[in-house]
Amino acid sequence: MASRDLFNNINPKLAIAPAAAATDNTPWVSAILDTEGYESATLVIVTGSLADADATFTVLFEDGAQANLSDHAEVATSLQLGSEAAASFNFGNDSQCFKIGYHGGKRYLRATITPANNAGNAFVAAIWVLGHPHHAPTANPPN
Repeated sequence: MASRDLFNNINPKLAIAPAAAATDNTPWVSAILDTEGYESATLVIVTGSLADADATFTVLFEDGAQANLSDHAEVATSLQLGSEAAASFNFGNDSQCFKIGYHGGKRYLRATITPANNAGNAFVAAIWVLGHPHHAPTANPPN
């Protein structure tokens, strides 16, 4: 495979679907990611318009060994690529991307984005990007 080939070496998964604007402080909870067959995972968060002038959005990153994450715990800072703080954002971060990665040994991941002071319209979506597959090329369309 060519060294510039990212396409055949990643598998994107929906984390938080694009939806109508959030107008309160209800957290967005991602789909649980199963990392089986991959050696790396990154969450990419995309913001649209964040209309409230004092809203903040805090990211919590969790891992676990159970498929339903009944054993979830916050990912240790040493296992994060980037940080929860760097992936968090505020009202001034319209139309931007943020990321946080994982290099731990647990199979399942989840992220929660919790707004505070959000009385305006906030558009947020996210995807998981699985990388370093055990078997490449990865499927297209992704599965």
